[in-house]
Amino acid sequence: MKGKKGRDQRSFNVDLANHRIERLFAMAAEAYTGRPDLADRYVDIARRISMRHRVSIPRELKRSICKDCYSYLRPGSNARIRADGHNVVITCLKCGGVRRYPYK
Repeated sequence: MKGKKGRDQRSFNVDLANHRIERLFAMAAEAYTGRPDLADRYVDIARRISMRHRVSIPRELKRSICKDCYSYLRPGSNARIRADGHNVVITCLKCGGVRRYPYK
């Protein structure tokens, strides 16, 4: 009986963690225009929640984080996005980090 309760608790924690991560990214998007440092802090908290509960951040949200300096990326203001052959190239203008994602 103990195992079933643990499984239910795990799924509840995963659902709660996913909800919090999505909410933190929404708050980061809202806060970026006035306070980019606060948006970076929200992203940091979301990363820590995902690591603590072993939940992956969804792909569309993960691509809005610089993997070198962990800052929130907003295209046009602190990130440059280019199409290069078969890749989308995202450059962080804060640290110069470059990420390439394939597309068809």
